[in-house]
Amino acid sequence: MTSTRHVVVGAGLAGSAAAHSLARRGHEVTVLERTRPAAPDGSSHGSARIFRYAYRDRFWTDLVVRAKDGFDELERLSGRRLVTPTGSLDHGATRDPVALAAVLAACGVEHELLGRAAAQQRWPGIAVETDVLWHPGAGVVDAESTVTAQLELAARHGAQVLPGWDVERVVATATGYRLTSTDGRVLDAERVVVAAGGWLPGLLGRLPLPAGFLDRVPPLRVTQEQTFHFPYREPVADGRGWPTTIHGDDGVDHYTLPGGRDAGFRGQKVAEFAAGRPLRSAAAQDGVVDPANRARVTAHVERYLPGLVPEPYAESTCLFTSTPTEDFLIDRVDGITLLSPCSGHGAKFAPVLGELAADVVTGSGGPARFTVAGLAAAGAASRSAPSSA
Repeated sequence: MTSTRHVVVGAGLAGSAAAHSLARRGHEVTVLERTRPAAPDGSSHGSARIFRYAYRDRFWTDLVVRAKDGFDELERLSGRRLVTPTGSLDHGATRDPVALAAVLAACGVEHELLGRAAAQQRWPGIAVETDVLWHPGAGVVDAESTVTAQLELAARHGAQVLPGWDVERVVATATGYRLTSTDGRVLDAERVVVAAGGWLPGLLGRLPLPAGFLDRVPPLRVTQEQTFHFPYREPVADGRGWPTTIHGDDGVDHYTLPGGRDAGFRGQKVAEFAAGRPLRSAAAQDGVVDPANRARVTAHVERYLPGLVPEPYAESTCLFTSTPTEDFLIDRVDGITLLSPCSGHGAKFAPVLGELAADVVTGSGGPARFTVAGLAAAGAASRSAPSSA
């Protein structure tokens, strides 16, 4: 049996960010991962997540600005490219580019509003039916490389990463907590951070959490999502020249982004946002793509993305773990912190969320409990939902 000051359960984007932030502050940290960091059956694998500033609520855009500073520092310290600039388009009847532009203007984020004709001329491979918001600072986050960079930097500060350590249960002790793995290994810790992604709902009942605390944890909905890669009609070097996009219409958001190495840089990754099959937890995923979802996304490509061949050459499933408001859960009771910054749009915030989580874990950031909404100025409780990727 061994012991440590802090244990982080889960080595995805959230867990690795928390481990890095704690370790760089001088805390002893051990990271436990059920398989391996950024595992393909989790939410942090692969090289393609959207990095964007356009939100309807200034709170989120301000947080993206902070996160970009964090990514810049991670790139400098690790020597890895983590965010590839592509720019981003928002269009469609329900995206409201004018309102999004007002938020970017208030936050000092470079952007441009274009009419339909001008946008169509600039991006002939994308069919638009409304005004378009363009912001060039957006891009693509390499999720797996970000996890690797954060864990490498955490290790430089003394953190230990233990792959193949699947947590079976956590019990309270006189000095903190005892974690037991499914193969019988035991680890004692003073404090525990649970960043288990889609496995968190299944772990909640195996954590020593007071009933009152559990009552205030928002419902966590796990879904198995689908993504599809469509080839470019014209040769494109590593996706350059194609922006990320979010198109909103008829209550459905479709997002696209250059697919990166996930599918050989050959095409654009396209998906419906939060349209997947509900699961009790990540353990119930089967990796089977829904043919009806494939048909809907292909129809969207045919109509709105004429620069792509409407036949997917690659497809995969992934996990979303979402709260009803799409806010993030960072909540502590005694020595246990729950960390679930997902809801389908969390990857872009990884570095800053590590800092916020470390504040909560150590009690140095004000109240122990908040969703990210609670960090905003007083009166922000009526914020609109973040929405999309």
